[in-house]
This record gives sequence, structure tokens and C-alpha cells, in this order.
Amino acid sequence: QVQLVESGGGSVQTGGSLRLSCAASGYTVSPNCMAWFRQAPGKEREGVANINQRLGSIYYVDSVKGRFSISLDNAKNTLFLQMNSLKPEDTAMYYCAAAQTLRCGQPWYALRTDEYNSWGQGTQVTVSS
Repeated sequence: QVQLVESGGGSVQTGGSLRLSCAASGYTVSPNCMAWFRQAPGKEREGVANINQRLGSIYYVDSVKGRFSISLDNAKNTLFLQMNSLKPEDTAMYYCAAAQTLRCGQPWYALRTDEYNSWGQGTQVTVSS
């Protein structure tokens, strides 16, 4: 059974940094894409960053470009999200997700929640002003 376990969340001040980790296990077939999503109270879950190593593609939502960086350590089966220059609007629960579809590496599908069939339990990020 697939398991995704996030860690690394916390509370920081504006301008601070955090590094989220997602440990993946239980796969019989490696996912085509892995991604980070976030959900703030009262808002829909949104895609933050996607990585597809087979295609060599990475996508970010516009609001985090230049500040966040997604990476994947295959040897450790761990996905990372380095978050710098954090803003109060980055406050949310952050989720790790994995997709097996072939199209998840395409721009239109990369950050769509319905492309992903495995999800972690989330880790909270709070940024204070």
C-alpha cells in the first residue's frame, strides 16, 4: 500500500524559510509525477509544484516561482519542497501527492488535484507577519 508521509512544516516569520519532506513507500511502480499541493482554510486545494523526472519537467504555480524549489531524491524515495521568502499568504496545509498518469507531466495537468491518486496527510505551514 502506497504511503506518503510529510514533515518539516512549522511556524516562521515573513521572509523565513522551511524545507518540507515527503517520504514515499509501498510503490510497485514508481509514479510518473510527484507534487506539492496546499490548502488554506476556506479555500480550494491548489497545486504548488510538480516534478516529472522521466520528462525532466518541473512546474510551479505563479505565486511561488522564484521562491520555492521542488526536488526528488530517488535513492531515498523522498520529495522535497524548499520554501524561501515565505509570505503570510503561503500559510496552509501542505500535501504531498503522486500520480501514475502519463499526462501528469504536461503543463495543463501537472497541478490538477484530480490527476493524483495518492496523498499524504499534510503538514502545516504558518507564516506570520
